[in-house]
Amino acid sequence: MNPKTQSKPQDGQESGGDPRLEGESRLAEFRRIAQEIAADAPQVAKIAIDALVRDHNPLFKGSSQSAGRVGRQSGNVSELTAIAPLKPGGADRLRRLFKLTGGNFDGAQRVSTLHDMRFVFFDEDTRIIFATTYDGDWDTYINDFATKIPGLMDLLFANVEGWPGIDSPEVKDYIAQHQIDAAGWFVANPQVTVVDVRRLQRMEQALDTFLDAMSRNKGMDQATAKALDELSREVAQPQGVDY
Repeated sequence: MNPKTQSKPQDGQESGGDPRLEGESRLAEFRRIAQEIAADAPQVAKIAIDALVRDHNPLFKGSSQSAGRVGRQSGNVSELTAIAPLKPGGADRLRRLFKLTGGNFDGAQRVSTLHDMRFVFFDEDTRIIFATTYDGDWDTYINDFATKIPGLMDLLFANVEGWPGIDSPEVKDYIAQHQIDAAGWFVANPQVTVVDVRRLQRMEQALDTFLDAMSRNKGMDQATAKALDELSREVAQPQGVDY
């Protein structure tokens, strides 16, 4: 099964390459395409598209681009979604494995670019969706799997039809043949990598320890005590959101 059977235009290019659109601003392009979409959309969708055009921030250009050979990337964060047929009994074996581990694959922590992995069975347990989010480009990510958790990868994907083995020179072709690019890819914090998250967690723990220790220091001067109190209130304040 190979869902990638059609060639696609390069990122940022529309098929046709109308010379009349040369020099068109990003905002003008956004409004033009939105109006084209609205032309044959249901009325309720037209209202939503009008609001999208009205509220669109021209300073937000987005960062969706190719993740390399396959997939999409937003900032530092990329997506991989693959669909493949399962071997007979494969879904049952994987379910028992997931139940045994409680979904906690400790070995996966060795892949420092891995955000998450999801396994979904469908078509009466005959096919699987494997979806994952990671940092960086596609080739490096597959290499990380092959070098850091080869045993775990083969344990899981040996249940998938045609799996050549993570050490096989054909494994990248196999994954690419079964992968489907996301049509849309949004990341709330596209610049924050897994390494960044772990570093920020360590910083938060260290800061909490520091503030707790300083709160017990009764001999500090008033200016220092006031500054530490303000710092404690600021770091305890959650980041505001629009919902």
